[in-house]
Amino acid sequence: MTPRDASDDASDTPDETPDQTPGEASDAGRWSDLERPPLNAASLRRALVREGGLWTSLDVVPATGSTNTDLAARADELPEGAVLVAEEQSSGRGRLDRRWSAPARSGLFFSVLLKPGADVPVERWGWLPLLTGVAVATGLSRVAGVDTALKWPNDLLVTVGGEERKAGGILAERAGAGGAGVVVGVGINVTLRADELPVPGAGSLALAGAAGTDRDPLLRAVLRSLDQWYTDWRDAGGDPAASGLQETYAAGCATLGRKVRAELPGDRSITGEAVAVDGDGRLVLATGDGVQEPVGAGDIVHVRGV
Repeated sequence: MTPRDASDDASDTPDETPDQTPGEASDAGRWSDLERPPLNAASLRRALVREGGLWTSLDVVPATGSTNTDLAARADELPEGAVLVAEEQSSGRGRLDRRWSAPARSGLFFSVLLKPGADVPVERWGWLPLLTGVAVATGLSRVAGVDTALKWPNDLLVTVGGEERKAGGILAERAGAGGAGVVVGVGINVTLRADELPVPGAGSLALAGAAGTDRDPLLRAVLRSLDQWYTDWRDAGGDPAASGLQETYAAGCATLGRKVRAELPGDRSITGEAVAVDGDGRLVLATGDGVQEPVGAGDIVHVRGV
């Protein structure tokens, strides 16, 4: 379960767009929904970019194709800790190249550049999507006041009307010369309304009854949480047990203890009970014939009624 190589995406990078700050709207359409004000890039920088912290730069663009693609294209020239936020993405991607789209300023769409380097063995970099999920869930619970759960390996779930809905996703990709860095992209539906849902299984923090949906404090909380979790994990040499990551992820993982179907590459599938997340970040399934099989890559379907 290692981040996929993003080097092939670099050629599709759109032209860089300068920061947008309140009062500098490029067209009237950006202000058409007054319940969705733009992020304040300068304020976010003051709060998050500091000496000794993980975040070294933070840019907000009004629109782009994909923050992951943009950041991956600059991975060699930027230091670790670069953050790119978009008010709107036209070509946002999830796992298996699924499209991720939402109205402008209805969510948080951002990517961060991480370079674990020699501090963490490459075989442990597969924990980065799971680590990010823990950090996002922790940050949102502090500020939004809404219960969240994690679906292995990279979905954020909320409860809407008694039903689990996907409100966010994470995509980690290797980037830079020799794959020396990892770009981790996060998409979170914040104020998406019922009539704006792209698919029936989607949800948002607002639909889940969040106490707060102001995106500025939400982004600050998520990035501060990611700073803490990543720093602890890196300082522990990427050891998921020593850093507390493995235990915390298991505690918040809605997939564990349920019957699931793993749809694997090569049109193969496995059905069984999800019993653990092992030291390599793989989901362990106990099948009907008594075999425990680890799954490192694939699409996981929660089987209903179990």
